[in-house]
Amino acid sequence: MTYRLIADAAMVVHLAFLAYVALGGLLAWRWPRTFWIHLGCALYGLGITVIGWPCPLTHVENRARRRAGQAGLPEEGFIDHYLTGIVYPAEHLLTVQLAVAVVVLASWAGLALLTRRRKHHTATNRT
Repeated sequence: MTYRLIADAAMVVHLAFLAYVALGGLLAWRWPRTFWIHLGCALYGLGITVIGWPCPLTHVENRARRRAGQAGLPEEGFIDHYLTGIVYPAEHLLTVQLAVAVVVLASWAGLALLTRRRKHHTATNRT
């Protein structure tokens, strides 16, 4: 039972991480200091996608599921198992990845504009 809880917790954290990679730049609009955390997460997510870096959450879930007597994730990994073909059609994986990249870059551009406006507004109020 404990290993199944660990595996399920790893799955939930994994989904939260993916959501943060996709949308964390928008959170930085409200809390600008979180940009650096988001940058690190987005770069790591990019490394996993493009370079094939291992994901420790996949390893934790696999190990816990096997110890619980369940099948681990397939070789393709977390996204292919839980999202591709379920949340979006498998043939649209590249489209989804590009859409996430566009959202991330647009959120960063929006943050840059907001930061610029805030600095301008603060400088204007001081004079």
